[in-house]
Amino acid sequence: MPERPQDEVDRIVSAWERERPDLDLGPLHVFSRVSRLARLLEIARRRAFAAQDLEGWEFDVLSALRRAGEPYELTPGKLIEETLVSSGTMTNRIDRLVNAGLVERQADTSDRRVVRVRLTPAGKETVDATMTRLLEFEREHLEPLPDRERAALASHLKELLLPFER
Repeated sequence: MPERPQDEVDRIVSAWERERPDLDLGPLHVFSRVSRLARLLEIARRRAFAAQDLEGWEFDVLSALRRAGEPYELTPGKLIEETLVSSGTMTNRIDRLVNAGLVERQADTSDRRVVRVRLTPAGKETVDATMTRLLEFEREHLEPLPDRERAALASHLKELLLPFER
């Protein structure tokens, strides 16, 4: 049987086994790969966003608005919840997206004190094109895994993620 190719995590774990044979290094096989994969995916996603002249944070805000459904608007507070940033950061981000013509601020019709952030047609077009490109990229990278294994992997990753989100 041919030897399986080694990745960087195999080399790291091997070095730790040599230096600290007393440790159970099993978790490194999983979490080091998840960590490295996350970093590499972030770099690749940045490239996908750059193809649409977007930063990752811009995509995060635009996609939160798009997922909200018609009329594609949320309050700044809800955007803060969706994107996990501070109020000051969100204000700055909204300002920049307004200046780029991708979102607009509107007063709430039932309460003028409430501001809503809404996707413009250009913002909707941009986020839709970026999402299409991103999914093509991600689908291509999942190609080596059969559908059943993809589903199992997604399920296992969810089990690992849920305790961190609580």
